[in-house]
Amino acid sequence: MIERYSRPKMAAIWELQNKYSTWLKIEVLALEAWHKLGKIPKESLDEIKKKAAFDVDRTLEIEKEVRHDVIAFLTNVAENVGDASGYLHYGLTSSDVVDTAQAVLMKQALESIIKDTKNLAALLKKKAKQYKSTMMAGRTHGMHAEPTTFGLKLAVWYFEILRNIERLEDALESISYGKLSGAVGTYANTPPEIEEYVTDKLGLKQAEASTQVLQRDRHAQYMSALAILASSIEKFAVEIRHMQRTEVNEVSEPFAKGQKGSSAMPHKKNPIISERLTGLARVVRANVIPALEDVALWHERDISHSSVERVIVPDSTILTDYMLAKFIEVIEGLEVNEEQMQKNMDISGGKLFSQRLLLTLVEKGVIREEAYKSVQRNALKADKDGSNFKENVLADAEITKHIPAKDIEKLFDYGYYLRRTDKIFERLE
Repeated sequence: MIERYSRPKMAAIWELQNKYSTWLKIEVLALEAWHKLGKIPKESLDEIKKKAAFDVDRTLEIEKEVRHDVIAFLTNVAENVGDASGYLHYGLTSSDVVDTAQAVLMKQALESIIKDTKNLAALLKKKAKQYKSTMMAGRTHGMHAEPTTFGLKLAVWYFEILRNIERLEDALESISYGKLSGAVGTYANTPPEIEEYVTDKLGLKQAEASTQVLQRDRHAQYMSALAILASSIEKFAVEIRHMQRTEVNEVSEPFAKGQKGSSAMPHKKNPIISERLTGLARVVRANVIPALEDVALWHERDISHSSVERVIVPDSTILTDYMLAKFIEVIEGLEVNEEQMQKNMDISGGKLFSQRLLLTLVEKGVIREEAYKSVQRNALKADKDGSNFKENVLADAEITKHIPAKDIEKLFDYGYYLRRTDKIFERLE
């Protein structure tokens, strides 16, 4: 992933230095396990542990000749180990090392992402409570519907993030498996005890059954969980973009001192972070397709998944990490224009109360279809000639003969829509 959208901690997980270090750790752990089984002398093990080292540039240089990254790595390590190097990679196949190491790295990445996602959830919960009673127009199909609160909108986001955390934790459990079961998964040259020792030391579990590789449904689940999280962040970002429109002006992203919005128009304050998050979500989501296609490998293994995963796994984890950080930044600094939210509700001239009026007419014995027509007639009149819906209703004899004017006035009360929201906010606790 390009540096622009990378944070150092996550990017470092996918550096070759860290990957090769993990490979070396697995190789040494396997030798420790062999020693416990009496297959490798302690002197040889100690010599390997003392001398085992690699150089990324040297490994890449060797790879240009041998065209096999694991062989290149082992050759480089052997150059440093010397005579005891004959025990390196004993009983293993490349995928024993590569797949198990990748599980370690994917686990590291996802643990970091889960931590940040939990931080986002805590922030949304705090903001939801802060704006619990901040009234605004709820919108369906982009149009005014009924009053809601900004806090309730944030509460919806909070619970969605909680569901994302559940999916991420499920994916973490699924990816936290290693295998050292050999060329086709039969343990022909390496007993299960080796695998058990290595995976236990790495904080992984033993795959219940494997071929030469770990099965890629695990990786597809992982990538899907990232994509759903990215899509949720995109959803929230799109909502902020809509609410920051000039004619809406209900919220706006933080705008730093010295920041400029346009090279041509000095007045511009654009929702650029939310727009960026919208775009990056497309990349994370797109990476799910090749992950799903990786599931169908030939027989006990082919290598078609390898080139794909070298791209999509680092890219998606790095981007998701970045998206979380930037969205937290947006929510922390979000400017909420409560006065404008009220003004936007008032624009409707009372049409937000149409359902309450409809239901009251029905309660008074009016046939629902007739009640609907009466309310709609006054709403459409207000739309057409710019009149006030509430005033139209008060002047409509077909309505006032069922509901006295003083009772109609009581129907147009914003507080009515908050009377049961406490129950929702109790669920935040």
